[in-house]
Amino acid sequence: MSIAVIDYGSGNLTSAAKAVERAAHELGLAATVTVTADPAVIADASHIVLPGQGAFSECRRGLAAVPGLEAALQEAVIARGRPFFGICVGMQLLAREGHEHGTHAGLGWIDGVVEPLELSDKTLKIPHMGWNDLIVDQPTHPVLAGVRTGDHVYFVHSYEFVPASPGDCLAHADYGGPVTAMVARANLVGTQFHPEKSQAVGLRLIANFLKWRP
Repeated sequence: MSIAVIDYGSGNLTSAAKAVERAAHELGLAATVTVTADPAVIADASHIVLPGQGAFSECRRGLAAVPGLEAALQEAVIARGRPFFGICVGMQLLAREGHEHGTHAGLGWIDGVVEPLELSDKTLKIPHMGWNDLIVDQPTHPVLAGVRTGDHVYFVHSYEFVPASPGDCLAHADYGGPVTAMVARANLVGTQFHPEKSQAVGLRLIANFLKWRP
């Protein structure tokens, strides 16, 4: 098993890679985890992880600035169906477009838009930062095996992915209303929260992803 953690100048790469390495080790997998922007390495990877933090617009520009990166991702993830895990803004980049600092095209792999958080409770602060309960909408999805409503995960964000199809939302949180926490379609899965900061629940999700055969 070869896992590529994509380096495009955004995201907590070291923490993400270490969490993937730990999950693989605990599963007893013979896995190589590589932090890389090399299209050839990405094209050969069995699993692909795209972290991201900061603004949607900046992450989108960073992804486009690496020669051959988007083409390699398109080939590996869409054409070849390799399992893909997007984290935080890495998940948001799956959307058709994002509305942070203007309107910017996303990868368009899951239809939907990235919008500012709109909270019904004005006493709550933005960004949504800290631990919150996960509310599982699709408990039969393999990546959610052993994860239940009420499990705590760690969020840091001011924008959320609003999928065009409710069926693409795996889980949500309640923060002044429902907030998308996880999305999935075909071989794609993404979390708005940070699994690498979510302790046992985050490691379980990563382990489930590594075992997943979509």
